Amino acid sequence: MGSRPEDCASSQSFDEQRWVIQIRQHLDEYDLEEDDNGFPVSIFTVPKPLSTIKPEAFTPQLVAIGPYHHWRPELYEMQRYKLSAACRAQRQWQKSQGIKLQSVVDQISKFENRIRACYHRYLDFSCETLSWMTAVDACFLVEFLKVYGPPIHGEEGKSLVRVSSRMQHLVDFTRRKSAHNAIVRDLMMMENQIPLFLLRKLLELENNCVSNQAEEAFAAMVSGFCAEISPLKIMAFSAKEFAESGHLLEVLYRMMVPRPNAKEDQEFDQEEPDGIEPQRSEPSTTDYCNQIRSLLSSLSSFFSSVISSPPFRRLRSLLISRPLKFLLKLPWKILTSLPLFSFLKTPIEFLALSGEKNEDGTSSNKDASISKPPLMEELHIPSVTDLCNAGITLSLSTGGISSIQFDPSTGSLSLPSISLDVNSEIILRNLVAFEAASAPGPLIFTRYTELMNGIIDTDKDVALMREKGILVNRLKSDKEVAELWNGISRSVRLTEVEGLDRVIEEVNKYYGRSWRVVMAKLVREYVYGWWRGLTVLAAVALLLLTGVQAFCSVYVCRRWLAITAAPVG
Repeated sequence: MGSRPEDCASSQSFDEQRWVIQIRQHLDEYDLEEDDNGFPVSIFTVPKPLSTIKPEAFTPQLVAIGPYHHWRPELYEMQRYKLSAACRAQRQWQKSQGIKLQSVVDQISKFENRIRACYHRYLDFSCETLSWMTAVDACFLVEFLKVYGPPIHGEEGKSLVRVSSRMQHLVDFTRRKSAHNAIVRDLMMMENQIPLFLLRKLLELENNCVSNQAEEAFAAMVSGFCAEISPLKIMAFSAKEFAESGHLLEVLYRMMVPRPNAKEDQEFDQEEPDGIEPQRSEPSTTDYCNQIRSLLSSLSSFFSSVISSPPFRRLRSLLISRPLKFLLKLPWKILTSLPLFSFLKTPIEFLALSGEKNEDGTSSNKDASISKPPLMEELHIPSVTDLCNAGITLSLSTGGISSIQFDPSTGSLSLPSISLDVNSEIILRNLVAFEAASAPGPLIFTRYTELMNGIIDTDKDVALMREKGILVNRLKSDKEVAELWNGISRSVRLTEVEGLDRVIEEVNKYYGRSWRVVMAKLVREYVYGWWRGLTVLAAVALLLLTGVQAFCSVYVCRRWLAITAAPVG
C-alpha cells in the first residue's frame, strides 16, 4: 500500500522549509558590492582522482579545523584541547579588554558571508554554529602557531607566547613529539583549513594592539611555521601577500612555487647583471648541430612538398591500397630485415603513413598539436643512476623550483635541495591537490613532482642524490623516500610548464647522444632485432641439411659425388 502524499510532505516538510528559509535569508543579506570586491573560493575539496589513491593523506587523523570534518566522531577527543585554548584566550581578553568569547563570536558573525564564500562546498550550518566553530578553531590554531613565531609582548612587556598546561604533551617546542607532527600534518590538509583573516582578528583582540602590529606578528608566526615544515626553500613574503592568501596551505604554496604571472624566462633562466652585456663566444658544437638540424628539417619539408605533388599522390594511393598491403604484409617484414633492403623501410612507411593521415585533407604537422596537452611519453626522463652512467652530473642549486637548470655544455643538472621527514608526504600531496583545484595556469609544482618521480626509481637513486646534497633524508631509509616519490605520480590533468619541460627535453637529448646509450640502442636494434632473422636462417639451414641427409640415405652420395667429380674425357 503506497504512502499518502500528506505523509511524504510531512516527512520532508522540515528540511524543505529550512532550505527555503536559508535561501531567503541568504538573498536578503547578500551584499553585491561586497561580493564584487572579491572573496574568491580558496578552501576546496580534494579531487577524487587524488583522494582515492591514498585517502588518509587528505583526511585529518587527530584534529579537525573548519567545517568539512568537524562532526567526525573520531576527532572529538581534540575538542577539549581546542576548548582549553579558547578559555585561555578568553582569560587574556578579559584581562586586557574585559570581553568574553561571546563578543568575539558576535564579531565573527558579521563576516558570515565572507567566511562562507571561502569554502567550495555548501555549508549547511546556521550563522551561530559557524561563528562558534570558527572562533574555537581559530583560538586553537593561533596558540599552536605561536610556537613558531617570535615572542609577542603585551602592554606590560610580558611574553604572551604560552601554551596551555593541558596541551604540553601535544605541542613540542623541539618539533619531535609524534602528536605535534600529527597536528602539523592535519593543519596542512586542504580540506582542514579556516580563513586566515580570522586569525589576524583574534591576534589583534588578544594583544590589544593596532592592526599593523597584529599583521607583523601574524606574518612572523606563519613565516616561521612555513619555514619549519617546507620541504623546499621558500621565498620572501610580504604582509600584503599574507593578507591576500586564504589559508595556511595557500601561504606555503605561494612561498614555494614561482609566481604564475611572471615571465618564464625570468623564472627559469639566469638573468644577466645590469650594465653587463653577454659575451659572444665562437660557434660551439651545439650551434653546428642546430644548423644541421635546421638543414635537415628544411630538406624534410622540401621532400614532403614533392611527395604531395600529383604524380606521387597516385603512387601513395597505390601503396596504401588494401590488396597491395595484404600482399606485401608478410614478405615486407622479411625483406626489410635484410641489409640491402632495410633502407627502403623508412621512406615507404613514410609515404603510407602520410597518405593515411592526410586522406581527409587535415594536416599532420607539428603545429596542429601545439595546443594539445602533453602526452605521458613526453614526461619520461631517465633515472638518476642512468643519468650518471651517461655522463650527466648532478649539482645543488641555491634557489627553489625556479632554479632548476641544465647546462648542455657541461652536462650538469642543477636541482634544489629538498628535505623529507614524516610530514613531507602529506604536505606534498596536499600541495598537488591544492594546485590542481585552484591554479588556473600551468601546474608547476605538479610537474616538479613528476620530474622527481621520473629521476627517482630505487633507493640507489636516492643515495646518489643524498651524496650531492640535493636530498636530505630524515626518514628511516632511502627505500621509503623512493616509495614516497613513486607514490606521488597521479595528476588530475596534464599541463605544460615551459621552463621545466625545456630542462626535461635538454636532459633527454643529452642522454640520447651519450655513446653508452647509442651503443645500447645499436645492440638492441641490430643484435636483438636480428636475432629473429638469424633464427629463421638457422631453421632454414637445418631443414636443408635434413633434406640432404634424407637424400643421402636413399641414394649413394659418395658414388654420386665421385661421378660428378670425375674429369671429363
